[in-house]
Amino acid sequence: MILYEYPFNERIRTYLRLEHLFRRLGELVPREHALDHHYALTTIFEIMDVAARADLKSDVMRDLEKQKTILNGYRGNPSIAEEVLDDVIAQLDRCYTALHEQPGKAGHALTENDWLMGLRSRVSIPGGTCGFDLPAYFAWQHKPATVRRNAIEHWASTLAPLAESIHHLLKMLRDSGAPQKVIAIAGQFQQNLPQGRTYQLLRLRIDPELGLIPEISGNRLMVSVRMMRHEADDRLHACSEDASFELTLCA
Repeated sequence: MILYEYPFNERIRTYLRLEHLFRRLGELVPREHALDHHYALTTIFEIMDVAARADLKSDVMRDLEKQKTILNGYRGNPSIAEEVLDDVIAQLDRCYTALHEQPGKAGHALTENDWLMGLRSRVSIPGGTCGFDLPAYFAWQHKPATVRRNAIEHWASTLAPLAESIHHLLKMLRDSGAPQKVIAIAGQFQQNLPQGRTYQLLRLRIDPELGLIPEISGNRLMVSVRMMRHEADDRLHACSEDASFELTLCA
């Protein structure tokens, strides 16, 4: 099954983008080739660019505090395991404290590294990291893989509090939804959203054997899904057949 996710607001859109980048970074760092480590560094720069939004850190801390308040409301509930509840709340507390103690925005400490910032200013230029442009970086790429990996892990550690916070917040958001089986009649699906509840994320699972690509749109009132198919002319064409998929709305 292929899982598609659609955020209903800019804050969750930013969280998903950061999660995507952190996952990519986690894939690239353990590898040994210098090219993989080059793209690991460019991923760190992308994370810094996304995290540069002025209110991101305060949004994350506010969401952590909100989730902790919600969880504390479950205390005394006989159907809730207190030990598990305490563990989750402790994780949120650790994330909040780590973010609070971190000065400035995520990755701010890296801006004081002249070598990294020199590289950052060149990566956006096509071919801008050639050996004749950045001989020091060219030499660094020829160092042993363990040396490069340790350096990247050290630089990435400044982003760890944000990464862990985003991970916990998105996990709790995804766990809040209940999946339902639905059908797109003639390739079209629409659903009105219940009033009085604000949804933040739509999750859609579909069988890849169907060869369909969902185009999702939505707002606080309704969601719409149109099924498309990638045809031989390399264009997307609307599907006119019924198609079943799994839909989850997360609040």
